[in-house]
Amino acid sequence: MSANFLQLYSVSDLTQSLFIAGALATLFLVWRLVSPYILRTTVDNIPGPQSASFFSGNMRQLFTRDNKEFITNYVDTYGPVSKLHGFFGARMIHTFDPKALHSVHVKDQDSYDRGLQTILTTRLLLGPDILAAFGPEHRRQCKLLNPAFSIVHMRGLSPIFYSVAGKGMMGYSFDPLVEEVHNDFAEAVKSFVPTFADVQWARVFVPLVVKLGPARFRRFLLDCLPIKSIQRMKTVSDMMHQRSLEIYTEKKAAIERGDQETLIAVDESKDMLSILQNMKAADEDRLSDNELLAQMNTFIFAGMDTTSNALSRVLDMLCQHQDVQDKLRVEVRASIEQYGLEIPYDELSALPYLDAVCRETLRLAKKDTVLPLSQPLRGVDGTMMREIPITKGTVVLSNLPACNRNKAVWGEDALEWKPERWLQPLPKSVEDAHVPGIYSNLTTFLAGGRACIGFKFSQLEMKVVLCLLLSRFKFELSEKPFVWNFAGISYPSASYASSKPEMVLEVSVAP
Repeated sequence: MSANFLQLYSVSDLTQSLFIAGALATLFLVWRLVSPYILRTTVDNIPGPQSASFFSGNMRQLFTRDNKEFITNYVDTYGPVSKLHGFFGARMIHTFDPKALHSVHVKDQDSYDRGLQTILTTRLLLGPDILAAFGPEHRRQCKLLNPAFSIVHMRGLSPIFYSVAGKGMMGYSFDPLVEEVHNDFAEAVKSFVPTFADVQWARVFVPLVVKLGPARFRRFLLDCLPIKSIQRMKTVSDMMHQRSLEIYTEKKAAIERGDQETLIAVDESKDMLSILQNMKAADEDRLSDNELLAQMNTFIFAGMDTTSNALSRVLDMLCQHQDVQDKLRVEVRASIEQYGLEIPYDELSALPYLDAVCRETLRLAKKDTVLPLSQPLRGVDGTMMREIPITKGTVVLSNLPACNRNKAVWGEDALEWKPERWLQPLPKSVEDAHVPGIYSNLTTFLAGGRACIGFKFSQLEMKVVLCLLLSRFKFELSEKPFVWNFAGISYPSASYASSKPEMVLEVSVAP
């Protein structure tokens, strides 16, 4: 009887112990998940707007396509450093303070990563490219890719740009503009940004989704998901990947089989893909096939979508400022008269007014450490803060366009589009601000390890296209209105209700 009692007691005691251990483990995990949202930190002392909802915080206001009014009022009210609310009550730091941005993107860049959601989402959509890499892997890819974007290679690319800009990147024309030929790949690239804008909300779930078994199983779940925006994003991503694979495989096969005609064409080509393939052929330890393919997806997206939207913005501003358009046309035609229709790279880069127009448009286009501030910040409790302690896991939102429009840096006319500002010395406040930018004191292309690797390529593409267009045509606003959407990359559409990229202008032969 006593032995049975002891046996029952032992079983009961073991069950109780396991229950207590499980309960404690559960409480610990729950605490780890919720403590960042309920414990008070220095971020709580930073002024900012109230959360719009517990689930999305201020994110819906911040990342909606028609967020211009919210951003303008928010920046004017709270200034260069403020607090925002993320999903499920998470607190974030929003800043366009130059000193803080320099700390995040240059001085202390190893202490800040791009965020797990961003890295994993990029990897899912584009592959293991330079945007999805971080730490030593990011530095390795940068080291290998930088030579392909050197000034020497830019000079070689210039003639190709004058032929067909798309060939400059991959040696392949995606849209020849000769006749009405539907190109699914070109349409996919053009729709990438608007489609991605419609699925921004899903990024918060990506870190969980990637843990749901092998890739084949996750793909099956994705195919079954009855959400139209997600399915459109899947189709766009698949189409970009498939076409990139076809182009890459075709060139790689030509090199491997030794086809003389094709091989000579590839060897003599100056496009980025041929350069990267030849670099890889010289050293098998450099970029793998998957990495090269991912870089293709990224270059196509960055080289076509971002630059085309920047060009659209330039044309929009030139339509609104006909005097600037006329003055720029005079400069371009004078250069063409001197050098011919294909202006050499160095001479093209030296055109002062063309450079000023591009710079001004890009200016307005959109570890535990401390975050230093250019100017002291008055906290909610009235104390003055000259730096903000940053604990591990704190999200810092860098408002790069706001830094380019900061009146404290650029002067009272910071919101005006004035190319002439670049034809004279910039205000001393610009130099003193130490803005973290590799291009003209602008945050557009960032600086440090996260700087845009293809900014010279982008500049060449913009200037070549503008020279060819403005030397022959005059652009004016049409009766069809359009708006600029925020989607990570701004793009025009007929209205905020439409996600189709379009901007209808009146084009006539220039006198």
